[in-house]
Amino acid sequence: MSAGWQTVHVDELDAIHVAGVVWRPVRRRLGIRAFGINAYTAEAPGRQIVEEHDESAGGAGGHEELYLVVRGSATFTVGGETVDAPAGTIVFVSNPALRRAAVANEEGTLVLAVGGEPGRAYEVSPWEHVFAAAPLVAAGRLGEAAETIEAGLAERPGHPRLLYELACVEARAQRADAAIAHLREAIAAEPAYAERARTEPDFDPIRAMPGFPGSQDGG
Repeated sequence: MSAGWQTVHVDELDAIHVAGVVWRPVRRRLGIRAFGINAYTAEAPGRQIVEEHDESAGGAGGHEELYLVVRGSATFTVGGETVDAPAGTIVFVSNPALRRAAVANEEGTLVLAVGGEPGRAYEVSPWEHVFAAAPLVAAGRLGEAAETIEAGLAERPGHPRLLYELACVEARAQRADAAIAHLREAIAAEPAYAERARTEPDFDPIRAMPGFPGSQDGG
């Protein structure tokens, strides 16, 4: 690393298996603050390289996304239409509401994704902190996982998904009071999390405790 610039090979980036794909955190590794950019690989040919999703929840107007197939080959499905995308192909999705996904066709396929909301200054997406915490949770490093999500909350105070995911980690770490408090905050900000919490396995050890949403003493 030199003053004012950096270089890294994509294969040197962390490979985080989450949401059915392999996330390679470009933005997080380089500390980029002006725009969102990440790389994705697949666990094997025929597996997802871009998870099925839309960007309508990215903000008031939603995110535009551009995908570049850097190497290998992928098949993209956007809004129900399918396109083969060999290396060098650009797929630009301007409509945030369109569902999109991609499957790798070859070993070593790599897709670069760049996105942002038109007319709005870039903010780090909450899911980045959740994805970054996932391998820590899997390794039982729950304190570090909680710190990773808390860093996201420092940037996006009161964000319901971050509060919910933090509550999940705290419940696994047997920090019941903190878990219940953060879960209640998440539900207050986004009531849909109440339904999700009813079947969330992470909350099984604390579900009957006073204050847990929906419990006899929790309202």
